[in-house]
Amino acid sequence: PSVFLFSEREYLPKDFFWMRILVRPSARTATTLLASSAIFFFRCCTASKNTSATAFVSGNGDISVDTTKMKASSSSSSSENMTTTETIDPEYPGTAVARMLAVRARVKELAEDTVNKPFHGDWEDVRRKLLWAGGLRDLPNYRPGQGYTGHSFQDFNHVDLTTMRMDVSANENDGRVAGIALGNQLGPGIKVASLPELGPGGSWSTCAMGCNTEPKPRDVAHLQFQSRIAFKLVWVPPDFTEFVLVDDAGEFLAAGSPTGMSLPSLRERQRNYRLVQGSKYAKEADLLGHLMAQRRHAAAAVDDDE
Repeated sequence: PSVFLFSEREYLPKDFFWMRILVRPSARTATTLLASSAIFFFRCCTASKNTSATAFVSGNGDISVDTTKMKASSSSSSSENMTTTETIDPEYPGTAVARMLAVRARVKELAEDTVNKPFHGDWEDVRRKLLWAGGLRDLPNYRPGQGYTGHSFQDFNHVDLTTMRMDVSANENDGRVAGIALGNQLGPGIKVASLPELGPGGSWSTCAMGCNTEPKPRDVAHLQFQSRIAFKLVWVPPDFTEFVLVDDAGEFLAAGSPTGMSLPSLRERQRNYRLVQGSKYAKEADLLGHLMAQRRHAAAAVDDDE
């Protein structure tokens, strides 16, 4: 999402809410975004009870707190207890929210590295960076279903980096995800392949089939795991030599232009775009493709003048 309300770490006066809005430079006004389905976070602090509760707020204003996950811990400098709660997405409760945000932070870190340009260069190196950003190990020699990640981002379909809570990681496809085998048990592989340092939950490169449906995606992430995606990889038309990474709302996160013999075949890259064509997940790829076409046209005009 383009707007987040992050909590301050310091305790504030009783019943006081502190919210800070961060907006991407390319985003529209905060008012417009607040009316959308973007995700917002806040922390409310009550000094008299020294309690801190983190809630998840959806675009329509619903607030959810998972009281079953509440834990109390004693402070060494105070006899009072601090109570914290896990952040829950009421629309997609299978989302490992903190892990999702940590993944996007890694994507941002890589995208802003203008020296090494990790999303440009040999595809195998780029793909490993995508795995690392998504909280996945590079396990090309493991058995499929037991942690193997050699397929991740390597075909048209396994391009959704999904961060799910571990209590839903063993969920199976009950037939609602069209084109996906019944069962589709991914739990053991998720446990093996997920990097722990990004926070609670697991990661997986789930199938994007069904993501272009309205009003909601009907893919593995959103139906089987009841989870949002941290990012989706979409190849950019018409040449399909660049890709964009977009978030669950289809907003831009990063772009890359990999090279090398190990790239997914042109057919796979074309199929990947057709999978999202016409949906919110295609708009950033369409925009970049249009800009690239304009640049080529301008360059050709200069050559003709010379």
